[in-house]
Amino acid sequence: MSTSAPKSDLTAAEMEALVRKYDSETNFRRLTGVTGLVVTLACIVLSVFHIYTSGFGLLNEVMHRSVHMSFIMPLVFLLFPRTRAEKPARAWGFGLAFAAFYVFLGVQLADALTGRIPDMARWGLIGVSFALALTALPINALGGQGNRVSVMDWPLAIAGGGSSLYLIVFFDSIFIQNVGFPQPLDYVMGLLAIIMVLEAARRTMGEVLPVIGTLALLYAIFGPYLPGDLAHRGYNIIRLVNHLYLGTEGIYGIAIGVVATFVFHFVLFGVLAQKSGLGQLFIDLASIVAGRYAGGPAKVAVVSSGFFGMISGSPVANTVTTGAFTIPMMKAKGFSGRFAAATEASASCGGQVTPPIMGAAAFVMTEMLGVPYNELILIAIIPAAFHYLSTLFMVHLEAKRLNLEGIAPDKLPQFMDVLARSWHLFIPLIVMVTLLLMKFTPFLAAFWGIILTIVCSFIPVTLQLVGLGRRMDASSALTPMKLQDALKSGAQQSIAITAACACVGFILGVTTLTGMGFKFSGAVIDGAAWMGATISALDPLGFLSQNGTTLFFALIFVAIACIIMGAGIPTTPTYIILAAIAAPALQQLGVPLLATHFFVFYYGVLADITPPVALAAYAGAGIAKSDPMKTGMTAFRLSMGKALVPMMFIYAPALLFIDFTWWDFMLALSSGVLSIVALSVAYIGFFKTSVERWEKWVLSLAGLALVAHDLTTIVLSATVVLAILWRNSRKPPDTGVPRPQD
Repeated sequence: MSTSAPKSDLTAAEMEALVRKYDSETNFRRLTGVTGLVVTLACIVLSVFHIYTSGFGLLNEVMHRSVHMSFIMPLVFLLFPRTRAEKPARAWGFGLAFAAFYVFLGVQLADALTGRIPDMARWGLIGVSFALALTALPINALGGQGNRVSVMDWPLAIAGGGSSLYLIVFFDSIFIQNVGFPQPLDYVMGLLAIIMVLEAARRTMGEVLPVIGTLALLYAIFGPYLPGDLAHRGYNIIRLVNHLYLGTEGIYGIAIGVVATFVFHFVLFGVLAQKSGLGQLFIDLASIVAGRYAGGPAKVAVVSSGFFGMISGSPVANTVTTGAFTIPMMKAKGFSGRFAAATEASASCGGQVTPPIMGAAAFVMTEMLGVPYNELILIAIIPAAFHYLSTLFMVHLEAKRLNLEGIAPDKLPQFMDVLARSWHLFIPLIVMVTLLLMKFTPFLAAFWGIILTIVCSFIPVTLQLVGLGRRMDASSALTPMKLQDALKSGAQQSIAITAACACVGFILGVTTLTGMGFKFSGAVIDGAAWMGATISALDPLGFLSQNGTTLFFALIFVAIACIIMGAGIPTTPTYIILAAIAAPALQQLGVPLLATHFFVFYYGVLADITPPVALAAYAGAGIAKSDPMKTGMTAFRLSMGKALVPMMFIYAPALLFIDFTWWDFMLALSSGVLSIVALSVAYIGFFKTSVERWEKWVLSLAGLALVAHDLTTIVLSATVVLAILWRNSRKPPDTGVPRPQD
């Protein structure tokens, strides 16, 4: 009998190419020579620094975050190539806009420092801003587009790292001796830091997030000239640099703090765990649990991606890593390429909301809400279960519709064989989760997870040396070369999220400085109130209250904002921005704070499978050779559970254990499950037999109505759904050959 899951149809190089194509966060240069050695050493030192501090104590906030940024900023400009100008007009448009902004900032600061520094220094400051502006332009002669580091990358790396290193070297002078009285050089270095962060975000994220960050800065400066409620007193460049650079409200704020204390450690743990064979173990276990049932490969994809997604920080990487195994299996069993790729993408994105090790945004949530992480992972269980229930049920219905069987028993790994071969891989995971549940800090739990992953990887070798453990795989040991590669990879995978969160610091800093969040909240509430009043006026029977319709439209507006924002920005920055700006609007409408944060978190995650920028779905389509846009639409529909769940716990916060009563909880749980069943049947068009068109419409409407936490509505909707399902089950079975959804 087979003792392992089927192997990947893709080579390691092909998998890497897919990830690099669809995930800009991992589009690293392949560096060699002296530059490659410098980058490798920097990555290893950074990883060792974070491992040490997680176990033996963090530095003070500013110092710790500055050390992290001092390494990350140079790595951005050495590891990430400049984007090739495939669309010259667009590239030059953005380049000129950013260049003009950098010159504007330089001139503003030079004017503000008149009389405090010599005229020659002022002109030198303007000259530096012009030089930085020049590097922002897509001039091919400057190089840097490929694997070769250009002549301008080294100065940018030094400037990026130097602006953070400055805070470390002159920490006593800035934060103790002269606190509240910054020196001119402090402002100059702050301006340099702002420009470098914007350029770093452009390199790693593209243009969307830096544009938003730039607009936030302009909003702070030009407040007095804005119309209506948007106007505010305005802040000059001195105040702006002081707020964003010389404190913990901007660049070195909560976003970077979470990356430097939580995210980095769990990313590194995930890399080490994968190197030691945990990824293959997850696929083996998923095959054992779900492989034998109808549509087995698709269910293996859902389960294994849920396991793997808990330790993977990237939905794209998750899709490619597990999809390389599961998508060819699904196609071979009879699923269409589009459905197979969409299933993998949908399941992979679910890892970010799946406890006990959720995505990076969960750590930000603990900081912003003050909710202990061990409580947060318990709260997240029901919402995550709804997501996977939805995906699994639709996969099951599609398999039944196509009469697909599971994987043959002799092709499945055997549990005792897997356990005998890989039992040691459970130890770090169990210890880490136990520490989290015992209320130890997440970074201390990650520290022991990392240490035990390294130590336990040598258990097979040790046992075999004494004549035991012959069935164990000794190749999973983290040898010095593997460990070096893992430490380097862990640091590399944190670069893009650090650059993004530093840029998000501009938005958060400007929000606290200007009250921008309250203005956005006011606009959302006003728009929702107008829509609510309009709809309520059109209801002659008075079923729709104005308060209820106002809340509904506020939810729709915020959900749309989340999906649009997330289309060009990773989940964590999206969550941070919207939690600071959009979530207060829902809170003003009486929604519990925890529910508002979960709401924006879930809809931010949806962006990876929501066209037109559904990167995880596009990566899956690359493996399945299917149409990317159609795959994205299918993945979005397969993730309807994740789209419905936020609405469920807004209307029934008992699902998040808020104002908990067993009656509310069980009512919300049962109506939620039935809602998912109804919508799944409507989308797949099959239950026991094919579903008629009118039945699809009725099931869709009744399924959506079940989300409302109103007993009368739930009873009526449930009656309709159950009646249609009973009617369908009484019909004769379909005849003929079913066609895959393609």
